[in-house]
Amino acid sequence: MPAAVVPVLIGSGVALGYKEFSWWRALLALVVALALQVGVNYANDYSDGIRGTDEKRVGPVRLVAAGLAPARQVRLAAFGCFAIAGVAGLVLAAATSWWLLLVGIAAVAAAWFYTGGPRPYGYAGFGELFVFAFFGVIAVTGTAYVQMDSLDGSRLWVALVASAPAGLLACALLMINNLRDIRSDTMTGKRTLAVRLGDARSRVAYQGAMVAPFVIAAGLIFFRPFVVLVGLACVLLRAPIQSVRAGATGPALIRTLGQTGRVQLVFGIAFAIGLAIPAHW
Repeated sequence: MPAAVVPVLIGSGVALGYKEFSWWRALLALVVALALQVGVNYANDYSDGIRGTDEKRVGPVRLVAAGLAPARQVRLAAFGCFAIAGVAGLVLAAATSWWLLLVGIAAVAAAWFYTGGPRPYGYAGFGELFVFAFFGVIAVTGTAYVQMDSLDGSRLWVALVASAPAGLLACALLMINNLRDIRSDTMTGKRTLAVRLGDARSRVAYQGAMVAPFVIAAGLIFFRPFVVLVGLACVLLRAPIQSVRAGATGPALIRTLGQTGRVQLVFGIAFAIGLAIPAHW
């Protein structure tokens, strides 16, 4: 869930820094993000379940694979979440610009075809690329845009730079999840980026995705000095990185996944606060 909440916080921080924060638009953006996040999890549960790729799953239990719910009900739950996101997005589009509907359609398509359809891109190693785009660039800049009605000049620059840490931390979540499942994914022909990179290089990529957001945030200190608050999240970095460097595998990485989510959430809150306070506050 932090992957959905954090981009909205950061985008709202950008808008607040320019004194154009809108609580109801921020709330609707959060509804869109959360509904899409829940929806994509149901969609993945359904698609992986009917393909049989979750039959020997190491991670948390899945509904379809474990026989806890009929596949059609899980699919309906996914579509229901997408519908909620669609309604909230429609209101935002009506209040700002109708071209946002195209972004919404693209987001739903990306959520479904991650593991759904005849050629799911998540099975081809492109998951992190789409996650960076939709949970980073699009989510952050989109949240800022619907509150400010325009992104130009320094506003666009700040929003784009601020979106990179959100996208990278979301990629770290996906990487640790796929690192845990390398063996089972390899057996079922699921060629995630972790499978393609292999265990050792996936661990390096994960560490890079966790550390890079702090470096990027540091680059904004002269423009938004209070982003130094992200240093509070550094304390939480140690545990997941040590776990990955020590070679944790299988169920042990489930705990690391939770630790990664906590880093993401604390970073997101601190970063949003720092972005919201201008240099001459």
